[in-house]
Amino acid sequence: MRFPSVRSAHAAVVLFSCALGVAGSVHGQASEPQVADYSATATTASTSARESNQGATTVTRSSIDERLATSPPDALRYEAGVTVQQTAHGQASPFVRGLTGQQVVHLFDGIRLNNSLYRRGPNQYFFNLDTQTIAAITVLRGSSSVLHGSDAMGGAILVSPVSPALEADHEGLSIHPELNLRLGTADVSGGARLALRGQVGADTAFLLGIGYFDAIELEGAGQVRNTGRELPTVPRLARDGRTQLGTGYSEATFDARVVHRVTDSLQLTGALYGYRQYDAPRTDQCPRPGAEIGDCMLIEQQFRTLAYASLQGDAGTDARDLRATLSFQRGHERRRDTRLAAATEQVQVDDVTTWGITASAGTRSFALGDSTRLEFVYGGDAYVDQIGSTASTTATDTGVTEARSRGQYLSDSRYVTSGVYTDAVASFAGDVELRAGVRGALSHAHAPDDPESGSRGLDRAFTALVARGGVTWNVSTPLSLSLNVDQGFRAPNLDDLTSRQSVGAGFQIENPALTPEQALSTELGARVNQGFVEIDAWLYWTALSNAILRASRDPSDCPSDTPQCMTAASQLTLVNADDNANILGAESRVTLKLMSSLSLRATFAYAYGEAPNTAAPSPEMPSPPARVPLSRIPPMNGTVELRHQHTATGLYGAVAARWAAAQTRLAPTDATDPRVPAGGTPAYAVLELRAGYRFAERLRFSAALDNLLDTAYRIHGSSVNGAGRNVKLSLSAVW
Repeated sequence: MRFPSVRSAHAAVVLFSCALGVAGSVHGQASEPQVADYSATATTASTSARESNQGATTVTRSSIDERLATSPPDALRYEAGVTVQQTAHGQASPFVRGLTGQQVVHLFDGIRLNNSLYRRGPNQYFFNLDTQTIAAITVLRGSSSVLHGSDAMGGAILVSPVSPALEADHEGLSIHPELNLRLGTADVSGGARLALRGQVGADTAFLLGIGYFDAIELEGAGQVRNTGRELPTVPRLARDGRTQLGTGYSEATFDARVVHRVTDSLQLTGALYGYRQYDAPRTDQCPRPGAEIGDCMLIEQQFRTLAYASLQGDAGTDARDLRATLSFQRGHERRRDTRLAAATEQVQVDDVTTWGITASAGTRSFALGDSTRLEFVYGGDAYVDQIGSTASTTATDTGVTEARSRGQYLSDSRYVTSGVYTDAVASFAGDVELRAGVRGALSHAHAPDDPESGSRGLDRAFTALVARGGVTWNVSTPLSLSLNVDQGFRAPNLDDLTSRQSVGAGFQIENPALTPEQALSTELGARVNQGFVEIDAWLYWTALSNAILRASRDPSDCPSDTPQCMTAASQLTLVNADDNANILGAESRVTLKLMSSLSLRATFAYAYGEAPNTAAPSPEMPSPPARVPLSRIPPMNGTVELRHQHTATGLYGAVAARWAAAQTRLAPTDATDPRVPAGGTPAYAVLELRAGYRFAERLRFSAALDNLLDTAYRIHGSSVNGAGRNVKLSLSAVW
């Protein structure tokens, strides 16, 4: 067992000292301080209510704390229909109903995080939020483009931030310091967050925070072997046979949130969030299979800054749950790619600046006859991206650096995504509820020419009109049935249209001729709520038309000024499939309240995907099959959690398990991906113990022993094996 690094412990001590130093701050008339237990914002809560009859699940702040989640994706590991893939220890991408990356939209406090540089398949961008600032995460499963726009094909992930509560009849100034400390043994990690929560007068509350986290190389339980028992090439292990090379990272965060009561029904919020990740290797390329140890793709900087102002509340009978937001985001990524065999080192820097404006509201519920009621939700959104991208190559044997004419993207590119929507709900005598909605969307992509690299400019617009409908029948007091049909869409973004990038062992070439892909999601669900038992079960079918898939290209198709393309193991491009891809699946969640203090929760998910084969005939396969498995579909999987809570003392304990069957149905691209063991990803089961104690609402201690049996396992598609036996600790205090 290993212990936190000196720099992690030092940061924790510094922040702890800061907390003690401000513990004696001035207090006005205020309530007794408590360990922060924030609720989701009103806007997110109302949005979830509108979609309550869709397949959905919500992870609360208390669940995040008990699971000791180190990242937002980590908080979703026990949710039905969600699988978390990790290409690196500092990266993670949630799959929702078999889709991820660009095909699942992420929102923070109603603000779209997906931008035009989101990459296909697993990417790291949902990782880049501070878990300590999150009050709840709601996962909407299935197409959700009517309310959430482009990319919501597999679903939508809605993050609600922690927000300071306005106390009634408050006078003067009150400040409550808060401290959270975290430790983990498998990756020798340590972190701390210091926050100040307070209120000024009766109408203004604030929350300020800074945080730091550091993890070094992750220790697994050993190598996950191929089906033939030989060792995979990813990840590379140290001499101890457990420590995984190309893992580890550090991060720093900051946040500020101010809430001001404008009127009794309107509230103004200003917020700033910053995330800074440093030195995160991409595990499958650090080192690359067969290469020397120093051969590495390192993401030196992965930054996100988000600032916004929003007005929310009620503004009349036809503008309830009003929310109007102006937002600014900046993403920054700096990568260093060292290739020892070629004696080169390439540095790429990509920046995206996004301005956004969103507005939404709902009408009052009004009567249509004696037993029918109707209400509407309506809104619109628009986001504008501005891109900067550079690249340079250094010959490490001579030290000569040459600037490339373009980076992974074309500098001065722009991308706009926008739309307007309305959604209606009609209820009949409380037994039947009908829902229907529609969105009109417009996206526009612009990129300049770059003759030196052979890059053609583009100026294209994409339009979409999508709709949804559904019916819920409350059969009896405990039972309800729902049938939903939802359309989703994704306009090709700048990553699809203009990027040149390494993808695994291959190299992807741009395709500016792509057209939007669409999804039609049909789901049938049943809910039972009988007090002691809750059941949520769904069957679904998602049909993808014009699906954007990877296809092989010839090395002669490599454009100029791209030396990595010619030396790659394969050359690829994106194409629209000429036939539908399909995903069929089932998922369920069952909660049993065995007694007032004891509960059992279990989840189950299964997905089956297939797609048209984009591979061209070859001497090895002159007649390729017409259809193949869809790439990266997760295997059958599930979870079980048995939890005991002693209400009087605040003591709790839990036993939890995660399991997955083997995934041997591999797409052609999966079969050649070093992240997938040869023949498929083996089955696994992992056991976890958790315990915690809450003392006088001022102190909370949480502990977890993950992978109790020290099982070697890997989540399908990941470069990183799961942690071996791992002790995680957290201590939270407030003054």
